[in-house]
Amino acid sequence: IVWGVAMAILALIPAIGPALVWLPVGVAMMLLGNVSAGVIILVFGALVISMVDNILRPILMGKDTALPDLLIFLSVLGGLSSFGMAGIVIGPVIATLFVAIWKLFELDYKTELDRWG
Repeated sequence: IVWGVAMAILALIPAIGPALVWLPVGVAMMLLGNVSAGVIILVFGALVISMVDNILRPILMGKDTALPDLLIFLSVLGGLSSFGMAGIVIGPVIATLFVAIWKLFELDYKTELDRWG
C-alpha cells in the first residue's frame, strides 16, 4: 500500500514520476534475491506503467490545454488539497479556465494595455 500511494503521488510528476518507484523496487527485489519478481516488476513497469502514463496523461489532461507541465502539476496538487480525489480533474480545469479568461481579458483590453505600456 505504501509503494502504491508513493507511486500515485509521484505519478503527478510528468514523464519520470512512476519510474521513481517501480525502478528502485525492481532493482531492490533483484538485489534481495527475488530475481524473477524484480524482472517482472521492471518489465511490467517499463511496458505497462510507462505506456499507460504516456497514453492516459494526454487524454486526462488534454493535449490542447497549452499549459506548461509545471502549471498542470501545481494545479493537480492544489486541486487534490482543495477538493480531494476529484481535484485531480477539477484543479487543471480551473487552471485552464483561468488562463483562458486571462487571454480573453488581454484580447478585449488590448488597446488599453498598449496605451499604458
